[in-house]
Amino acid sequence: MNGEQSNAGFQGLRVGALESRMAKEMERLIVRHEGVPLVAPSMRELPLSDNPQALECGDALLAGHVDILVLLTGVGFRTLLDVVQTRYALEAITGALRNTVLVVRGPKPALVLRELGLQANILVPEPNTWKDTLVALDASYPDGLQGLRVAVQEYGVSNPKFLEGLRERGAKVRPVPVYRWTLPEDLAPLKHLLQEVMDGVIPVLLITNAIQVEHLVKVLEKDEKINEFRKALHRMMVASIGHLASERLRHYGFPVDLEPSHPKMGILVKEASQAAHTILARKNAPPIRDTPSP
Repeated sequence: MNGEQSNAGFQGLRVGALESRMAKEMERLIVRHEGVPLVAPSMRELPLSDNPQALECGDALLAGHVDILVLLTGVGFRTLLDVVQTRYALEAITGALRNTVLVVRGPKPALVLRELGLQANILVPEPNTWKDTLVALDASYPDGLQGLRVAVQEYGVSNPKFLEGLRERGAKVRPVPVYRWTLPEDLAPLKHLLQEVMDGVIPVLLITNAIQVEHLVKVLEKDEKINEFRKALHRMMVASIGHLASERLRHYGFPVDLEPSHPKMGILVKEASQAAHTILARKNAPPIRDTPSP
């Protein structure tokens, strides 16, 4: 865990979170650790049919027009399979995957492949960053990817640097954004939470996935409040569940004060409660002034 620990809990601090599906569980965890929760949903589930690029990728895969498929997340790969199964039988999809070079970043998409009776052709080593993925491809294709058709399964967040790295190696790149979530229809609770942050009422913010970051940025940019929000975060503690969420926070210039020792929601809340007062005291300490020389 980043930050110093105590065993005092939140001690009545207001704690904001953007959890949607597990909002009630998040509230319960914050209360257990003596915080006052303000949880606003930031995501709404989309129907599978609202994924045209994923369906187009399925068409290309089944037609043998994908040479390499890069699988970045387990949940995104499962969603891609669900989308393509609205058009093709799972047996046909599995057969097409067997004839495609499968590049897997991390254990979760590898687990989905094993459930299909498949294995990764290229397994990206830890810490599974986009740079590690390029290094793994370079090792397997030392002469580059010239002319190869590479589909990249994305989930909610694109990585332009990774896509550009593939193009620089000569690949014909097909980004495949897979969306299971969009903004809530009622944005009032989310806007209220963001305003409370900017007003200094909420000193702790918990982020549990990268899509939450993208969604809050969309709302803030529409209202032209992103700079005000960024300034407020530098007076708060921002706790991120893991490196993917942290990467998106830093991409927008937002601070990351704490990542838990394991990327689990319960551990995130517990360790945030232990570190909150120390981190807040440090971030809001008055500047140390040099004593003038006599």
